[in-house]
Amino acid sequence: MLTGMLTVFVYAKLWRRARLTTDLEFYELRYSGKPAAFLRGFRALYLGIFFNVMIMATVSLAAIKIGGVLLDLSPAQTLIIAGVVTVLYSSLGGFTGVLLTDFFQFGMAMLGSVWAAVYIVGMPEVGGMEVLMNHEVVSTKLAMLPDFGNWDLLVPLFILPLAVQWWSVWYPGSEPGGGGYIAQRMLAAKSEREAMAATLFFNVAHYAVRPWPWIIIALASIIVFPDIASLQVAFPAIDAGIVRDDLAYFAMLSYLPAGLLGLVVASLIAAFMSTISTHLNWGSSYVVNDFYLRFVKPDASEADLVRMGRISTVTLMVLSGFLALALSNALQAFNILLSIGAGTGLIFILRWFWWRINAFTEIAGMVISFLVAIYLQLVHPALGYEPLSTASSLLLGITITTIGWLAITYMTPPTDEATLRHFYRVLRPAGKGWDPVVARARADGDPIEHADAGELPLEILCMLVGTFTVYFTLFAVGYWVYGRVMGAMVLTVLAVAAAFYLFQLWGRLKTSVADEAHEVMPETA
Repeated sequence: MLTGMLTVFVYAKLWRRARLTTDLEFYELRYSGKPAAFLRGFRALYLGIFFNVMIMATVSLAAIKIGGVLLDLSPAQTLIIAGVVTVLYSSLGGFTGVLLTDFFQFGMAMLGSVWAAVYIVGMPEVGGMEVLMNHEVVSTKLAMLPDFGNWDLLVPLFILPLAVQWWSVWYPGSEPGGGGYIAQRMLAAKSEREAMAATLFFNVAHYAVRPWPWIIIALASIIVFPDIASLQVAFPAIDAGIVRDDLAYFAMLSYLPAGLLGLVVASLIAAFMSTISTHLNWGSSYVVNDFYLRFVKPDASEADLVRMGRISTVTLMVLSGFLALALSNALQAFNILLSIGAGTGLIFILRWFWWRINAFTEIAGMVISFLVAIYLQLVHPALGYEPLSTASSLLLGITITTIGWLAITYMTPPTDEATLRHFYRVLRPAGKGWDPVVARARADGDPIEHADAGELPLEILCMLVGTFTVYFTLFAVGYWVYGRVMGAMVLTVLAVAAAFYLFQLWGRLKTSVADEAHEVMPETA
């Protein structure tokens, strides 16, 4: 949430001003020379293929569990059917096809999940909302915040995410400073203000609207399926290797009546296709625009690019399918990706506002974090040592990686001066981090106008108010659902007040409401 709101109010308009096709073009706008080109090309493959396939594999694993529980399909059958349909419309429809289907599929998925939650709560096995809330096991799991006396939960679930993780860890879809498919949305907007509005809508829908149907069904599943053994008994045909906690949601949906079950299955398929199509478009755009066109065939025709886009789309789907068959739960891939991104998040925040960050900074952060993650996740346990907790592993990775890339930053030459000046003129980032560049330019008789220094504190204030608005809304909905009227009323008032204040602050932000034309980066740079 903090990362998302930082992107809304600080980075959305900067991304829009950059006028890029993909976020990886940023590297040759911000940095110079062969290191910038290497960084763009390598990350096109590293993120577009390796990371992207990992993420799609976890989503495909969910599809496997849906198909097995609700449709009695084998893993291979599920992936072939779902993958072929998604690849077809993603490769044929391109970005517009992904956008239109995403819009329709989100509405369909929300309708199905809400309806399913209402039905499941009313099942005799559950007994209604009041019985659910008062169940001896469920009642211990309703707290909005963790027990502040239980440090084993407080540190990894509350303190670490709020104090460290959100700004220090890179993870696709939650990048500090935006990036990936989040940047796609901002780059495709008509103006800076629309880029901010679109990203704000995403954060409200993602964090305040979407979670509650899942949470309610999850709470009900604790009564119906109290442990993993009960899931295995209920679904003996499912491979025991993938019977984990995350199977409970689909197991609960198997109780839905015909008709509603069909709608919910369709909504789950829609959710799968929506996510996969976004990642296919994102990964394919990296491979085609930032690797093939930039380094392999710079004179490629539109037909060449479309053909390569379709080939990369199919390839990404096939690779993710094979990896999904090897996974047993999504947590495996999530922990690996989180570890690999540990310590690099601050780079993606500072590179916009501190001139000294260079291409070697990002290369060092990427290499060090990867090596540390491999050691902590694979080598350390293989040597017979006790595996570190997730929190300890994350903090260690963040510390080592951050020290490493800071040292490399000061040991390597800064970005070419002409590139720095051009970047500052085009993007106009606020703050003091670019003062040396401005001062040197003026000393050389090349005056650069200072960005509005007062804009950044206002943007940070909007970020904080926006975060409180969404969290108040999220918890208010939860208390209404739980039937805790007094708490719900208080939180609703706070949510409305925070939203009103955010609206007032929004009007003070300086953004363009129409498209702007910007100078194009010279080829020599």
